[in-house]
Amino acid sequence: MLQVALAQVRLNARRFIAVSLAVLIAVGFLTATLIINSSSKASLTQSVGQSYRNADLILNGNLFRSDPLVLDEDTAAIVRDLPGVAGSYEVQQGYVSFGTGRDTVYGKLDSIPEYTGLFPGKVTDGSLPVSDGEVAVDSDTAERAGLSKGSVLSLTGGTDDSAAVELTVTALVAPSDDPTSMGNAQLYATGATAALFANAEDGFDTIQLALADGADVNEVRAAVEQELSAAGMGEVVVRTAAEQTDVLVAMYTGGDDALTIILLAFAAVAVLVCALVVSNTFSVLVAQRTRELALLRCIGAERSQIRRSVIVEALIVGIVASVAGVLAAVALVGGIIAYLQTIPESGFATLAVSPGSVVAGLVVGVLLTVLSALVPARAATAVAPLAALRPAEDVRAGTKRGRVRLAIGLVLLAGGAALLAAGAVSSDLLVALPGGILSFVGVLMCATLFVPGLVRAVGRIAAPLGVPGKLAAVNAVRNPQRTSATSSALLIGVTLVTMMMTGAATARTSLDDVLAGEFPVDVSVAGQDRPFTAADADTARAVDGVQDAVLVPLAGTTDTEEYGAYDVYALDPAEAAKVLQDSDLVLTDNTILMPQGIKSETLTVTGASSTAELKVLESNSKQLRPLISADTAAKLGGPAPLPASADYVPLPELWLSVEETLNTSALIDLRADLAERLDVEEYTVNGSAIERAAFDQVIDVLLMVVTGLLGVAVVIALVGVANTLSLSVLERTRESSLLRALGLTRGQLRGMLALEAVLIAGVAALMGTVLGSVYGWLGAQSALGSFASVEPSVPWLQLLGVLAVALLAGLAASVLPARRAARLSPVAGLAAD
Repeated sequence: MLQVALAQVRLNARRFIAVSLAVLIAVGFLTATLIINSSSKASLTQSVGQSYRNADLILNGNLFRSDPLVLDEDTAAIVRDLPGVAGSYEVQQGYVSFGTGRDTVYGKLDSIPEYTGLFPGKVTDGSLPVSDGEVAVDSDTAERAGLSKGSVLSLTGGTDDSAAVELTVTALVAPSDDPTSMGNAQLYATGATAALFANAEDGFDTIQLALADGADVNEVRAAVEQELSAAGMGEVVVRTAAEQTDVLVAMYTGGDDALTIILLAFAAVAVLVCALVVSNTFSVLVAQRTRELALLRCIGAERSQIRRSVIVEALIVGIVASVAGVLAAVALVGGIIAYLQTIPESGFATLAVSPGSVVAGLVVGVLLTVLSALVPARAATAVAPLAALRPAEDVRAGTKRGRVRLAIGLVLLAGGAALLAAGAVSSDLLVALPGGILSFVGVLMCATLFVPGLVRAVGRIAAPLGVPGKLAAVNAVRNPQRTSATSSALLIGVTLVTMMMTGAATARTSLDDVLAGEFPVDVSVAGQDRPFTAADADTARAVDGVQDAVLVPLAGTTDTEEYGAYDVYALDPAEAAKVLQDSDLVLTDNTILMPQGIKSETLTVTGASSTAELKVLESNSKQLRPLISADTAAKLGGPAPLPASADYVPLPELWLSVEETLNTSALIDLRADLAERLDVEEYTVNGSAIERAAFDQVIDVLLMVVTGLLGVAVVIALVGVANTLSLSVLERTRESSLLRALGLTRGQLRGMLALEAVLIAGVAALMGTVLGSVYGWLGAQSALGSFASVEPSVPWLQLLGVLAVALLAGLAASVLPARRAARLSPVAGLAAD
């Protein structure tokens, strides 16, 4: 029987093309999803965690204790010479400025490690500083400020702003992709030079360690922690680079690793798609061979031999197709990453193929192919050979097997829907995910209950097309099991595509809301030497890239228990809506909007002529200025006059909203344009637009990569529906020939099969669109609901495109089978077995 199996694969290779394609694409989808997971983390390491990308271990101090624990030279000496440590990097940071007037540039100066392998940047021109009179500058800053190798900078900053340090530029480095650094000047100098601008009391920002070749990370970390503990510094936190990056990401997601959860959910969905598509395709293929297998039993083959023969065929197909699927996945994701790397804003995208993703793809592909062949092989050998030679009974709803199938499907549908709803309400994806899978399996098992009825209802549209239309409507529902099987392949693909589209759109909207809450004002310009007026707002509004600008005058002061005194600003509610990105920030009379962290229920605001006790509304942003409405400010009579001896005079500000299409480079140019037009120094132009755009870039890259998988899902649907329709038409060879013999022309036969395919595809696409939209919304709610307000966002144009593709898929799937059926003569078709 082994020889029989090998001969079947060799001689009837065309028979296995369809199932091989299904396995290849399904395995490719799963593997690509897993590679996306590892590549996303690698990309985050290159962006959010770029400062640590060359380090193996990172030591972090604790500045939030009552007696702050800082990292100093003593700490570095403890760990620097430990076995397994090849080098250390004591990171010192200071903030500096250079230039004069409006040309003043502000940035961050970092120390350069003596062990150059830990330097996180990339030198594009020149060599890193080696003496205390040298400095390296990022290439973007050099271009904006007209710097090159040999330029001399006069840096000020640190604890003594009056003392200038002359440094010569020796190198240009690539700008950092870290969202917190984008848009600012990035400078690097020796440790001694960096110490001039750093606060000595804060110590080192971090101490990074590079391990020697062959050293075990866990063993070295344990040794570091032991030595620190022995020295009384047991509270120093030691992390790997990946852990440090995860901590930074968690700072922006409220501690929830939503990215990993979402990508793992995609992987689980990919496994479900693999199981359903491969099982459906292979089951129909093996069922088509029931008579052939029964004939083998008639001439002496045993049941176990038949089963082993089918399993060997499936094993060969599974291995070959799985290997091809893994290679295709690596090529696909590699191509997407390569494209993203050509875009400056997403150059940090990194391809990372983990061994686990390759092994998982191969194992799942082979197992699914073999398991998919077990059930039909067992069914073919479960009856007597002579009985198997007769046409098999359909598993209809009225039969015993049909009733059992429907009962199981209804239980899965009800139980899965309950779990999915519970997961969405509790924002727990680990509960919602199995619920969604179970409910979808239940829908597929119960498809014979509603798919034929829906096809029958839609089939009335085809009645005016004459005999082919009426026959297509009747044939589409004559065999409910076949109709359900044909629609299932497309239903799976459309549901998956729609779910991802709706989920991605909803997640995009929700994450935008989170960023809007954290960064409510795009750009703010502080007054310098003179108070701003309404004319300045008009000037700012005329700058290219500015959407709107409003004047925000000072209204009074207030004092808080948490953070002391605040200046309070006034804004008309209508004007606030133009520049505040967070729609939840609504100004009303007798209330005051305060930054995050203010826990007082009321605050007293003091103005020039009166005071007012106002109810506190806490925002989601730590950067928001205290705000009251213009009417409330009018009752206070404006800000109280300051004494002549006051060394700080608060001035009105300008708040601006900018166009959403601006990237970080355009926003940096906009900042310079605003400073020039408003006659202020560039450092007074602040705001969160640049930082928010940087985080948007990271989110966009991840969503673009995931969206690339949608094309794979569409191909899965195409192959699945083509396989099932092709086999369905082959089963009806005698029937089609009989219709030809009764007078149906070749064109009418092709039209009938095309209409039948379009009817089934249309119903499957409509069902998949509805199901996918619901699953996408509830999935996003489960994944993001714990830290964001999730509102459903349906991409209608994209969904219409999916419907059009689904109809074309059904039509295309019928072309070759219909052409084959039409070319066969009626006599030859009636004689076919």
